[in-house]
Amino acid sequence: MKLIVAIIKPYKSDDVREAVSELGVSGMTLTEIKGFGRQKGHTELYRGTEYVIDFLPKVKLEIAVEDGLADQVVEAICKAAATGKIGDGKIFVSDLEQTIRIRTGETGNEAL
Repeated sequence: MKLIVAIIKPYKSDDVREAVSELGVSGMTLTEIKGFGRQKGHTELYRGTEYVIDFLPKVKLEIAVEDGLADQVVEAICKAAATGKIGDGKIFVSDLEQTIRIRTGETGNEAL
């Protein structure tokens, strides 16, 4: 099993959800976060005063999938989240040792 963590722009989360749902992904976790990468934030004017916004709003998606589905999910996220501009985000894929469904006690792929 793999755990896919994607940091993307907030307005792209619905597009990504639809794209991975078409592949049979039955669930994901979305967390609203703030962060910065190469874009290093930006400045904004408010009532004539300039403010530096260091941390930009992002969302973090966490998706647990079977090994055979991981590459397809990553590709779907890349296509759905891409704008071609700086700040599109990153995807991290790591091995997932164990998954347990609390309600039924199912483990492994059956728990997904």
